[in-house]
Formats: sequence, C-alpha cells, structure tokens
Amino acid sequence: MLEEFLNFIRKNKLFKKQDRLLLAVSGGIDSMVMSHLFMKLGTNIGIAHCNFCLRNNESDMDEDLVREFASKNKIPFYSVRFKTKEHARKKGISIQMAARELRFEWFEKIRIENNFDFVAVAHNLDDKIETMLINLTRGTGLTGLTGMKPLSNRIIRPLLFATRNKIEEYCSDNYITFREDKSNIETKYTRNKIRHLVIPVLKEINPSVKETLNETAERLSGIDEILSCYIDDIRLKVSVKRGTNTVFNIEKLKTHQKNKALIFELFSPYGVAGSATGDLLRLMTGSTGKQIFSKTHSILRNRNELIVTPLMTRSQVYYEINFIDDLIMVPGIKSAGIKNAGPGYKIPRKKSIASIDSEKLKFPLVIREWKAGDFFYPLGMKQKKKLSDYFIDRKYSLVKKGNTHILESEGKIVWIIGDRLDERFKVTESTSEILRIELNNDLFL
Repeated sequence: MLEEFLNFIRKNKLFKKQDRLLLAVSGGIDSMVMSHLFMKLGTNIGIAHCNFCLRNNESDMDEDLVREFASKNKIPFYSVRFKTKEHARKKGISIQMAARELRFEWFEKIRIENNFDFVAVAHNLDDKIETMLINLTRGTGLTGLTGMKPLSNRIIRPLLFATRNKIEEYCSDNYITFREDKSNIETKYTRNKIRHLVIPVLKEINPSVKETLNETAERLSGIDEILSCYIDDIRLKVSVKRGTNTVFNIEKLKTHQKNKALIFELFSPYGVAGSATGDLLRLMTGSTGKQIFSKTHSILRNRNELIVTPLMTRSQVYYEINFIDDLIMVPGIKSAGIKNAGPGYKIPRKKSIASIDSEKLKFPLVIREWKAGDFFYPLGMKQKKKLSDYFIDRKYSLVKKGNTHILESEGKIVWIIGDRLDERFKVTESTSEILRIELNNDLFL
C-alpha cells in the first residue's frame, strides 16, 4: 500500500518533497493509517487534532491517543477543544456543518501560523463514492458527480485511492492503534445509510461497484473541465457584470432554453438547484417584476433581462432533530412534548402551536429553510401544492418568504413553521399520541 500511496501522490502532484504537511488526525483508522504512511515516507509533518466535545469521555480518549502517538514519534502536535453544539445553535446550522466549519477554519489558522504548506485529510475511496451517491440522491450537476478531489486549494486527500477494506488490512498488518467512533455504525445519518444500506445492495449487482464508480467519477471530472470552459464561454456571451449583479440577456438565453442541462450549469453558481430550473425557465417567459430566490441570490425579470443579485449573507438554518427534547434547543421554539390524544385534548387554533400525529414521524426530523421545488399537502386539502405558489396565494412578503422555515420528516414537509400543517401529519380519530410544538410569541428564529 505504501507504493500505491506514493504513486497516487506523484500522479496527482499533491505536494513537493520539501513541503511541510499538517495532518488532520481524529484518532480513527483512516487518519492513523495516513499518519503511519507519511512517517514511512519521511515527510516533514505535524499533527492537528480537533476535540468537538460531542462524545464526553470518548472524545477525550480520542485526543489522548493522538497526543500520545505524536509524542512517541516526536511529531509537532496541535489540538483544540470546540463548543460545537453552542456554535451550531448560535449560527443556526447542524452539528455536522458546525464541526466541518470549525475544523477547517482552525486547520487553516494552524497551517499559516506554523508555516505548513498543505493540510492532509484522510478521506478514502469509500468516502468519495458515498459523497457522489449523496449528491446524486439530492440532485446535482456534473461537478457534484465527480466526488472529492485529491487537491483542493490547500487541502490534499492522499488516501482517495484506497478502499476502507484496504485501509483495514494495512492497519492490521502494521499493528496500528486507532479508536472507533461508535456513531459510524448508526444509520440515522445520510452518509451511514448510504454506507451500510445502499452500497451493500449495489455490490450484489456489481461486486466491483466502488472501483467502477470511481472510474466513472474520474471520466466525469475530465468532462467537467471541458464543460466548464464551454459554459464560461457561453456565460460571457449572454451576460454582463454590473457592480455586484450579473445581468443575463433573455433573448440570447432563449437560444439555449430547450437545453435544461445547459441552463442549470449557467445558473448553478448562483445557487439554483436542479429542481428550480423549471421556475427559472418560466421566469424567462414571465412578466416584468417576477422574481425567484435561491439560497444565495435573487433573480428578477426586468424587461428583457434577468438580474441576478447576491442576497445578504446570513447563516444557513439547518437543524437535525434526533430526539424530541432537541426541539427546544432550536431558537424560537418555546416547548415541545408528547401529549395523549383523546376526547380531552383540544387542538389549539393558534398558528404558533402545531399538533402532529407523532406516530407518523420518523427521526431524525429536520428544520431547514424552504427551497424552490418544495411542496406539501396543505391541511384540509388532498392535492399537493408548491410552497412558492402557496406563498403567492397567502400574499407573503419577500421578507416573510425569506424567513420561512419548515419541519421535515423523511423528506416530507410536516409543518410550515408558524403557519400551516401538512394534511398527512394531522391528528385524526386513530391518533394515540400527539407531538405538540409551541413557538415563542408567534416568532421563529
């Protein structure tokens, strides 16, 4: 494996012999194997460890293992302890997103302060394939199907050639000590569902599916480079920059409007997801004043132009709720709990209180910002309705629409928070337990 490791580094020109590398080491099998391989190469390395303080004593034991490994091998060691949950609540993002944000900001700080050239992370081939499948499931363009890159800015991924099985074999052969994160075996997280439930089925169809998907990703990466140049050339022909705005000429765009893939690639840098491409095409034939929003930009139809304007930067709202008690940790939620259904329970008519059939919910629940393409079945209706149309019918202002969030279960909208429940989750005569959620003074976030 050492030879494959060296060949992968050379093939992708990840770093030069004289470069100093800061290794991101969690104490797990991947990062401990990566550290061992770099020691074998004799590379000038340092080790950085993040303690996210999420697993109590387990997190401290991870840190102790990495610290002892660095000390034993006389490797410079850097560590930090994060208040990850507090950071997630403050910024209105998930624990996973908070951890990623914190660690990469800190890695870059340590890299610069201590004159390291690159940060090495231990993503492997399985991670790359899982990312590719997650992106495919959620909807993505060509770039999202290429998976992780071996070199991105100052981040290198020298283990992308190795499957998890190959890493485990190397670890066993070389008696490398590591610690296992028990959450890796749980299937409540998307990546673990892909890892433990989806990929085994794909391997039944094609035992070499990981290698096959990796070859596909590499071919798509080459095509993506060609396509990016082509798209950039078209963008120059159909748009101009006016200050912070990008302005598209609709007449020139119309020559390409039958190619939805091309329209998607043109507007994806502005946060337009695949499901919103249809809204964008309708905007091109709509009337002046019509407008759509992505998470990052607004797109306004003004006569023969589409004016793309960056939205004010604000924290993305995303909470993953694994237990009912987690709901009260979300800003704006006053209380949440299970109530017994029956003749004695009266459903409050306030929009700030939701009464939901708890047996119809599947954890983890998600609280997030609404996005283009979202739909639900409004309480009392049997037909689905796009949220964008619902907002128009309810005469939502741009500000109110921009501040609207939803409660979601298994990809289904349960509640437009502070407004309307979904018909599929309403309390009925057969309901035995009710999840009751109350907001603070009709306000949320």
